[in-house]
Amino acid sequence: MRIKSFAKINLGIEVLGKRNDGYHEIRTMFQSIDLFDLLAFFPRTQNEIILKGDDDSIPWDGSNLIHQAATLLKERHAIKTGMEIHVTKNIPAGKGLGGGSSNAAMTLSALNKMWKIGLEKDALRDLGAQLGADIPYFFEGGLCLGQGKGNILFPQEDLNPFLCVLVLPSVSVSTAAVYERFCASLTSQVKDSKIIKFLDNRDLGFLENDLEETVFRSYPQINAIKILIQEQGSELTLMSGSGSAVYGLFHQRKKAMKALRTLSNEHAVILTTTLSRTEYRKRITIQTGV
Repeated sequence: MRIKSFAKINLGIEVLGKRNDGYHEIRTMFQSIDLFDLLAFFPRTQNEIILKGDDDSIPWDGSNLIHQAATLLKERHAIKTGMEIHVTKNIPAGKGLGGGSSNAAMTLSALNKMWKIGLEKDALRDLGAQLGADIPYFFEGGLCLGQGKGNILFPQEDLNPFLCVLVLPSVSVSTAAVYERFCASLTSQVKDSKIIKFLDNRDLGFLENDLEETVFRSYPQINAIKILIQEQGSELTLMSGSGSAVYGLFHQRKKAMKALRTLSNEHAVILTTTLSRTEYRKRITIQTGV
């Protein structure tokens, strides 16, 4: 059995403060994109989880969210058989694209079916939230407002599809460090929500990522990439999550292809598209017979 595990970008992030549980209160817009890892599952009679992947920079042991998700489901439902999981990575780690969280969500979905546990989507989302704040989003897909830790979701009417020029800087950014540095300078002054304004009128121009300034101070090359994408006429250009990936959304293929050619002279660049919720759910359908 195998399943595709898609990446996301953030169409804006607002950090509202630090919570008592150590997480940060945020408001964000999640958006699926057509960039995916492939997870293949092979039942084992031995009572163990074995995880293998083709990216040597990622630990394929008990610290990996895939392994944690499989173990959590297995122990919670007293499954006495094992599973070997093979991962073909296309979503780069440490770029703010949610690859690890997406992998964990799709692992829960696939094993729920393979082990015939029968959990509904809400139960799977609750399990995923125990492992990571944005894992619940990947059971939904499309355009979603995320609140709380990012785990409280409000699906929104999808935008028209965009071409997405995704630039992958060579540096990786620590999410925890970025949030800590941002919150150290956070004032108690309440400001109007740009995301709420976007939801009122669907104008992409309102959207911002609060974390960008903090990241740009440490990594000015990421800011330089954002400026380069904007100069190509993108409809929206932001850093995704806490970085380091930066994307530009384009309606016009001609502009997107020009941006791709220009940026690929110096950077790793991927041309992909946004996915509606309907298309996302169609594409994550579990494929049997593997």
